[in-house]
Amino acid sequence: MRTLKSRKDFEHVFTQGKRYNHPLIRMVICGSSNEGDPGRVAFVAAKRLGCAVVRNRSKRVLREAARTCRLPRDGYEIILFATPKTRTSSPAEMTAALESLCVRAGLDG
Repeated sequence: MRTLKSRKDFEHVFTQGKRYNHPLIRMVICGSSNEGDPGRVAFVAAKRLGCAVVRNRSKRVLREAARTCRLPRDGYEIILFATPKTRTSSPAEMTAALESLCVRAGLDG
């Protein structure tokens, strides 16, 4: 799974991307800057969610949901944010939430 890492890439997705919200996940999605690029994804859990153990668990659950939903898709850069409700949700709930966001974003194909 290719991930977004640089500040420049994050800023590009934030400024050019479209936002989608769900109580369990927030998603920002943007088309890649170059045509034909493989997709990339980032997982973010802010410090306000809790201690490192909680943040790491949230990111693990997000990664598993992304893997199940076959993210990242070619040509898209995606940032997934954990929310306070992410901490207590199961991987199955996260997968269902992410699938609904993908459908809303037009990634259902």
